[in-house]
Amino acid sequence: MFPDNTVICNLAAVDRLDLLRSVLGRRGRWTEAVAYEASRSARAYPPLSALARDPCLGEPIEIGDAADVLRVEQIRRAVFGGTAVEPLRHLGEAQTCYVIKNWPQFAGSWWVSDDREALRYARFQQITTRETIDFVSAAVVNGELRASDGVALMNAMADAGRRLRLPASERDLR
Repeated sequence: MFPDNTVICNLAAVDRLDLLRSVLGRRGRWTEAVAYEASRSARAYPPLSALARDPCLGEPIEIGDAADVLRVEQIRRAVFGGTAVEPLRHLGEAQTCYVIKNWPQFAGSWWVSDDREALRYARFQQITTRETIDFVSAAVVNGELRASDGVALMNAMADAGRRLRLPASERDLR
């Protein structure tokens, strides 16, 4: 499971990175660009500062092969609208989609994001996608949260300025 920076920040905004750890259960992964984004986001969300040392996401996946780097850059620009002026903009999305789709060891992985356009592209590429609402639902189903607490938690994320799809009721988290 590959959570992107939007999802990680949603949880950090309400100081619930513990849910990231418990739902991922050491099955989480992230690319170097997403890890870098999270480290930069730690200025706004201090709980993220310890995430780099946490085993829940493993070591950031590095993309070093020249052909892979070129293809990621093509995706970043053509699909996500990245530019030469902002070389890191949308790099995390492009890297994540690329490794899930093209690296056999990550085939079948899920991508968790709240970026509508990125999710649309990933679904078109037949990458299994989830959103923060699904992540919180997994915590409810696993017994880590009551559904009412999950709704309250997601509303707190929205109140903290995070943009995500909210549950209409507790039923949406069961």
